[in-house]
Amino acid sequence: MILTKFIFHFLDSRNEQIDLYASKFSSIQNNQLKYLIKQAQNTLFGNQYNFKNCVDHETFAKNVPLHNYDSLKSYINMAIQGESDILWPGKVKWFAKSSGTTNDKSKFIPITNDALDNCHYKAAKDTLALYARINPDSEVLSGKSLILGGSHEIKNETAHTYTGDLSAILLQNTPDYFNFVRVPEKKIILMSEWESKLKEIIRTTKNADVRSIAGAPSWMLVMIKALLDNTNSCYLTDLWPNLEVFFHGGISFTPYREQYKALIPSNNMHYMETYNASEGFFAIQNDLTDPAMLLMLDLGIYYEFIPMDEFNDTDSKAIPLEEVELNKNYALVISTNTGLWRYIIGDTVKFLSKEPYKIIITGRTKHYINAFGEELMVDNADKALAIASEKHCVKIMDYTGAPVFMSENAKGKHQWIIEFDHAPKDIKAFTNDFDNALKEQNSDYEAKRYKDITLDSPEIVIARPNLFHDWLASKGKLGGQNKVPRLANNRDLINILLEMNKSIG
Repeated sequence: MILTKFIFHFLDSRNEQIDLYASKFSSIQNNQLKYLIKQAQNTLFGNQYNFKNCVDHETFAKNVPLHNYDSLKSYINMAIQGESDILWPGKVKWFAKSSGTTNDKSKFIPITNDALDNCHYKAAKDTLALYARINPDSEVLSGKSLILGGSHEIKNETAHTYTGDLSAILLQNTPDYFNFVRVPEKKIILMSEWESKLKEIIRTTKNADVRSIAGAPSWMLVMIKALLDNTNSCYLTDLWPNLEVFFHGGISFTPYREQYKALIPSNNMHYMETYNASEGFFAIQNDLTDPAMLLMLDLGIYYEFIPMDEFNDTDSKAIPLEEVELNKNYALVISTNTGLWRYIIGDTVKFLSKEPYKIIITGRTKHYINAFGEELMVDNADKALAIASEKHCVKIMDYTGAPVFMSENAKGKHQWIIEFDHAPKDIKAFTNDFDNALKEQNSDYEAKRYKDITLDSPEIVIARPNLFHDWLASKGKLGGQNKVPRLANNRDLINILLEMNKSIG
């Protein structure tokens, strides 16, 4: 208790700085841009795009085009080969390898020392600072913290550089003092094979005094269920009675919330969402009654936004933070201390507040269904499924959806493959309730469904047990940072899953 109080007191000054986000957002972001430009003005990229003449957002946007991974790939490859001063000053030792949720192509995101210290690790402290304000009576640091990273294998790409999952890179470089509060030990959490690692995590943590857990909701749930099976326990609080918070991120928590509540029946349990990725740490929930997350403005990231109704990849026009509107979908664009410049990360967000700026993640620029003008986003599907699941007393383990395109004799529709903990007693009624909930969430979808003129009622295919697990395994993607694409505008994934669903898992 004394240790927790001491550290919380030390974090108070940081909360005061974060409070300035509401009134000083413009100057904070402008200072971030000036810092980034100054740091990188003598790099290969900075010289090519005349950073020395970039003095504000207008000149920066004029000089530097929008980029995606493909347009930065040649620079990143030079950095991987050990060349200095390419996208950011000096040499870059670490590169985060993406899990590639839409295809097998790997992406390597530079992780500079500046990004480690002034973004990822600073944001971890900020998360703790904000949690301390939310729960001042917490004793979270009086016990252990379990961070569930993804299965990985850090590989030496050249004599100069290493690649691996972001979680592995962060854990590999974590200051030694963190080992006193972390379980399991580093050599276990950095094991490459997921199932072996899971057994070791259970063996070494089931008797520990775990106060906090952190990771992706889907893979943490796998770990929790395996732990309960191993110990013949009904609830996680039977093993870890002092557990008080789950710091989660990576995917929406909505489809998993009720499962966690059932396994952790404690009024003292808190759930705090973070928005972090290989490219940076962007937002943290600062009010547990509000699903929106506080946009972090001073972690070495300058933000721009592309309205999704005008989105055309790198041919789009991006606007600065002060020009965004509430309740409108934007593609997120970042310039960071990793050396990513005007980089379209692929996520879409919506602002629910401007004082301070708070966002929710609404989906992906390429993970949505818009085959018929319905602009269906992932958060629409998450919320609608949660509504239907609660009404029918079922829990959803995983899902994906895709369009069934119009044919000569049939209208279009959406097809969903859903893995339930147990199937609804009346799948037709469940489908109808899901359809109605989607209409409530998305007016464009509602318009297209009006009297079945454009879209027919959705079709739900019940997935066999472990279908999505088997698909991830077939791709070599078992682990905490790997995800099933929720929505697609094509049928590539869903056709594979339909075929696999015919077989016995």
